[in-house]
Amino acid sequence: QVQLVESGGDSVQSGGSLRLSCTASGYPFGSFCLGWWRQPPGQEREPVAAIYSDGRKTYADSVKGRFTISQDNAESTLYLQMNSLRPEDTAMYYCTTSLTRGCPPVAVAYKVWGQGTQVTVSS
Repeated sequence: QVQLVESGGDSVQSGGSLRLSCTASGYPFGSFCLGWWRQPPGQEREPVAAIYSDGRKTYADSVKGRFTISQDNAESTLYLQMNSLRPEDTAMYYCTTSLTRGCPPVAVAYKVWGQGTQVTVSS
């Protein structure tokens, strides 16, 4: 059974940093697209960053230059380093995998989701 477990969410001041972690199990880590999505209060879930099985990375325009996605295959862990945080980054952050090589920008394409970790940024 594929499982994803996130951690690292917290409440921080604007301009602060956080690192989210997602530990995966139940499938060959690194073989498929892995991504971070977020859902701000009262809004739809949206993609934040993704890493393809070949190492390519993509980012939402709103986080480019501030967030960095990475993975540690030996630890089966996905990370999201978030710097220069803004109040508009406040959201529940989810780790997900499409269980395919592609990283579609639509939530329905993703087969497995973690439980989420809350990030709150105050001004």
